[in-house]
Amino acid sequence: MNEESIGSVLSAARREAGLTVGQLSATTRIREALVYAIERDDFSLCGGGFYARGHVKNLAKALGLDPAAMVQLYDDQQGGVPIPVQASTVFQTARRVKLRERRGPNWTMALGVALALVVVFGVVRVMGGSGELPTAEIRPASSVPSVPPNTPISDPPRRTSAKSTVKPEFVTVKVKAKRSSYINVRDAKGRRLFSGTLSAGKSNTWKAPSQVKLLIGDAGAVSLQVNGKNLGTPGDRGEMVRRSFGPSAPRPR
Repeated sequence: MNEESIGSVLSAARREAGLTVGQLSATTRIREALVYAIERDDFSLCGGGFYARGHVKNLAKALGLDPAAMVQLYDDQQGGVPIPVQASTVFQTARRVKLRERRGPNWTMALGVALALVVVFGVVRVMGGSGELPTAEIRPASSVPSVPPNTPISDPPRRTSAKSTVKPEFVTVKVKAKRSSYINVRDAKGRRLFSGTLSAGKSNTWKAPSQVKLLIGDAGAVSLQVNGKNLGTPGDRGEMVRRSFGPSAPRPR
């Protein structure tokens, strides 16, 4: 099912409140043509996202909806709020690169090494007369400790995996509508499980690992059951609320 747009949510709330576009325009001081355009999800007449959010906020207040939730719904459907870029991250002062001074060969050190080699060669010549450098002593193989036959060799200890093998617990949420209400359901990763209008007298159940997030257009029109526990109505009539539930036993809010 396609997700209901913010314009359709505002239009449905206006009709449910029994208001005409002219009455809503007089209450909010927003031009009728602009109200009609917003209900058709046409925000080109608003003059930019900043003014569009202000109009959505004022309309939501006049219709008894949650202004913050409606502005968040606008940002979700219009691509989100642009992230400001600080000038310091764009224009950075170039760092000075220190270059090592190129030096010539160290003839003093080379001469010292040559003299040391001559002295060592002369000492060996006097002591052994062969001119060959002394070799390291090699021990016979019998001095190396041997391993007794048939000695069991133990396997190296196995490393335990650092990754947890615990599977996430599931959350089950059931919503029953006394009146028609807009419902948006997502899981812990933000994937949409349902978005649309739940008709009066209908109920639906969703199950997801770790967490279930709800956006309810009319909190007084529905009742909740989470993990088999009845939580009742999550809010007042016409109130838009957000709720999230995990696998533990929920508490009424």
